[in-house]
Amino acid sequence: MKNRGIVVLLLAVLVLPGVVHAAAGWRPVRPVTVIVPWPAGGSTDMTARVLGSQMERYLGQRIVIVNTPGAGGSIGMKEAWDRPRDGYTWAANSSTAVISYPVLGQLDITHRDWLYFYVLYAPNVIAVRSNSPFRSPRDLAEAMRARPGAVRVSSAGAGSSGHLGAETFRLVTGVTYRHVPYAGGAPAVVAAVQGEVEAVMQLSLEVAEMLRAGRLRALAVMSRTPLTIEGYGTIPSITQFFPNFPETGSYFGFMLPKDMPSEVVSAVEAAFRPASEAPAVRLFARQNGVVAVSISGRQAVEVTEQKARRVAWILFEAGLAKKSPAELGIPRP
Repeated sequence: MKNRGIVVLLLAVLVLPGVVHAAAGWRPVRPVTVIVPWPAGGSTDMTARVLGSQMERYLGQRIVIVNTPGAGGSIGMKEAWDRPRDGYTWAANSSTAVISYPVLGQLDITHRDWLYFYVLYAPNVIAVRSNSPFRSPRDLAEAMRARPGAVRVSSAGAGSSGHLGAETFRLVTGVTYRHVPYAGGAPAVVAAVQGEVEAVMQLSLEVAEMLRAGRLRALAVMSRTPLTIEGYGTIPSITQFFPNFPETGSYFGFMLPKDMPSEVVSAVEAAFRPASEAPAVRLFARQNGVVAVSISGRQAVEVTEQKARRVAWILFEAGLAKKSPAELGIPRP
């Protein structure tokens, strides 16, 4: 009997650390809210929905997407930031937008105040209405040069991925254009379809459906390699027309305030990893001309920091910055 008691005691000691660890872990007991600071149908919204649907399986709770657009996404991000640090409110956005807010003077919160869980990378695509006279990026640049400030280009708003694409195009080609901001990527693309603007430089994820439907025509992708979109075809690289054009695109995924409790972050990470590698995510990426990734932790911080050097300084060089990137401690690329 004495020996049996010793065995039981030893088993209890061996099992206890695991029990304590499990008890200390966080697991949601009610639905999690993800604030998407853009309208439905844009890149952030679509990414949040596909990733959220997969993470629910591992998190054990529903993930509810709430669209809170306004002020280039800064209103929704501020709302997510101000919520209690209990793990029940996350944000979703692009790397470009989060970097731009303090540079544009929209938020004091910087890209260094968030933790990132990136699942997709989307390059910018230059697209025009299907009956547009522009057949290449050179045609578009020539029109902008011939009519300075008159050619209209839509975007999801100041500092958005589409706006950054248009500003990069302007800086590389030396032309000027008329920026027409909308409340999000989806309405910016619709504006091009309806002829309200002459071009849109939003992300591949946002233009893919209209390309397949024949409502838009792609002139080039802002990456060093061509892009193939299922049901549409292959889009040439912009470097075919402008060899020194830099890679322009955004990472998308979920974001948590950096001071979120570590047990919450660990639980989100544990659900994110398998969800980000799910077949449904890979299929979504292939169909929409984006790259499926699974980037979090230190790697995500480093990726965002590298993007900040380009995004912040392009906004500064374009004359859009309210605050110098140097003030924010962002070195030049």
